[in-house]
Amino acid sequence: MASGNNGRSLAVIGGGVIGLSVARRAALDGWAVRVHRTEERGASWVAGGMLAPHSEGWPGEDELLRLGLESLALWHDGFLDRLPETVVTARESLVVAVDRADVADLKRVGEWLEAQGHPITVTTCARDVEPMLAQSIRHGLCAETELAVDNRAVVTALEARCEQLGVQWAAPALQLGDVQADAVVIANGIDAPALWPGLPIRPVKGEVLRLRWRRGCMPVPQRVVRARVHGRQVYLVPRADGVVVGATQYEHGRDTAPSVTGVRELLDDACAVMPALGEYELAEVSAGLRPMTPDGMPIVKRLDERTLVAAGHGRNGFLLAPWTAQRIAAELEVTVGAGLGASR
Repeated sequence: MASGNNGRSLAVIGGGVIGLSVARRAALDGWAVRVHRTEERGASWVAGGMLAPHSEGWPGEDELLRLGLESLALWHDGFLDRLPETVVTARESLVVAVDRADVADLKRVGEWLEAQGHPITVTTCARDVEPMLAQSIRHGLCAETELAVDNRAVVTALEARCEQLGVQWAAPALQLGDVQADAVVIANGIDAPALWPGLPIRPVKGEVLRLRWRRGCMPVPQRVVRARVHGRQVYLVPRADGVVVGATQYEHGRDTAPSVTGVRELLDDACAVMPALGEYELAEVSAGLRPMTPDGMPIVKRLDERTLVAAGHGRNGFLLAPWTAQRIAAELEVTVGAGLGASR
């Protein structure tokens, strides 16, 4: 159960990885927590589950890299406590390039990381690291501290842990005035602007494939493999029974129907990187909506005395979940210290 009771109630709006992480941490800190969520599974259910600040990084995204590395350290140092060990599906990332232009991009990223003080291992023998790679692929970067998690297993485990801590579930909140609590955290991704107009968050569609291993096929890779294929990015994330392939990225409103073009590009790029995946079963095709901000940075802050926001994490929701929970917890301590919401 919770480590105490500070006499305050918290409503978390949103039941994805961000909302659940915030709810778990608040319950551990003694808040009486209620999570308002929909029955539909959102972006957290579609995600690849990569915890990859190095291999996701791009020159110019210095602050996002800093936050990502800080949060990755929290994953390694405690965030996985009370979660099943099986949620971790890989403990290393390999970033590879297919053509000369892709090699140039890879070199640029490596130089940027080194300039930031985060050098990673460079190889010109990528197939020695990952034998399933196509024979023509030689150049790669290894990020040994990165992780991948089974996104659905993490969400399920967080839900179970929240229930153990006494967190209550409630129907979606359509407006803040209907929410009865001393403090409220808006953590419902692309729907956050409906509760607080002006939040610069928009949906960005991403298609994801799930390939299932079949008897007689090459084994599932042991690490995350990210690649640049003629300028497009593709990632291959191990699961116990196969590989998650993702992800396209384009703006198409709230459309979550997978497109033929998007699926074809993902399959083509995945097989260009690992030809043996062509023998796997195409088990699932899905699409989710990433909550993106104009500068790519998450919005995690106080909005007024009662209301906080934790949204806009884009493609880094799982990576930044521990950092977000910690940041919100610090703000909630200020709430308690100031005695806000003492009377209801």
